[in-house]
Amino acid sequence: MAKSNSIKSMTVYIPDKEIDALKLRLKLTRWPSPIESSNWADGTDSNYLRSLVDYWADQYNWREREKRINSYNHFVAEVEGTNIHFIHEKGKGENPIPLLLMQGWPSSFIQMLDIIPLLTESRQDGTPSFDVVAASLPGYPFSQIPVKHGMSFFKIAQLMKKLMVEELGYQKFAMRGSDQGALVQQQVALKFPEHVIGIHRTGITPFLNPLSDNLTDAEISYQQKVAAWAKTETAYADIHGLRPETITPALADSPVGLASWIIEKFHRWGDCNRDIDSHFGRDKLLDNLSLHWFMGSGAASIRLYHEMSHDPGLTGRINLPTAIIMPLHDGITVPAPKEWTERFYNVQLWTVMERGGHFPEWEIPNETADDIRRFFMTITK
Repeated sequence: MAKSNSIKSMTVYIPDKEIDALKLRLKLTRWPSPIESSNWADGTDSNYLRSLVDYWADQYNWREREKRINSYNHFVAEVEGTNIHFIHEKGKGENPIPLLLMQGWPSSFIQMLDIIPLLTESRQDGTPSFDVVAASLPGYPFSQIPVKHGMSFFKIAQLMKKLMVEELGYQKFAMRGSDQGALVQQQVALKFPEHVIGIHRTGITPFLNPLSDNLTDAEISYQQKVAAWAKTETAYADIHGLRPETITPALADSPVGLASWIIEKFHRWGDCNRDIDSHFGRDKLLDNLSLHWFMGSGAASIRLYHEMSHDPGLTGRINLPTAIIMPLHDGITVPAPKEWTERFYNVQLWTVMERGGHFPEWEIPNETADDIRRFFMTITK
């Protein structure tokens, strides 16, 4: 396997002046008058946010966190004129399987750091190891920010296929995706199935228009719950999809505004039982926020919702071997019944996760890695 000449290794480094500028902005925050006893009911809790920002400005050490990030091998490849960032860690043992990891909003490659060594290690249980490629979608940290319309999930799927096949030399590869990463994964599987070994994803889209007239009782109940959920949980997506440029200046200009917009989703979507710091780790949350701030991706990444609304890409059932994990505490959606997922995928492994939420690689890395290894062991024997 030979790497393309377009692939360049990189070291994550943020200049001192940018770190100092962030700290100054944090200290000069113009805070709104708080609402007493909000406790996350009205959105981001003001007391928590103030505590987080104080820690970000005074105690969080970016240089120390940067060292952890740089303990992984980072690269950038130019694919069809777009720079794509990725971490590439080789698997140990015999015949590691190439595995493309992709996440979505409001996360970053930080979501993947804890699970990568669990996937590259060689075990004695018969499960395979993986050559892991954790790629950042365009608009996310260290990947190029699109400046024109048209960077749809279908277009990104083409870039990711070329990264794996033409740049890295993997003629066939496995995929693991969540959130927007799962939507790109879906497009890769529909457009380039000959290059895909199998797919592993979190959750499932709850929407199908028009709805089939042969829904099971479980699916009917599920759709009723989805309708109620959509009324309270999708306002952010409507803004991202319809009017992203209304909010991008705030996300690009205010680190506290960015933190408030992003942190609320980790609280609502994660299995944190209201203790977001203990569950995700305050420093790791700030790693993610800092990267989005320094790279301008906090604003850029939301534009992918707008692109999806204008170009949803290919549709159809994916017949490739598929594994789906369904975390019961994923606040982004309602847990779906298995028969709903089988309308879209050839489901060969279905795992209900009693723990974990929307960011399983981050929240429950051991359980997620075990499921990935078990699935690809069964389909590659």
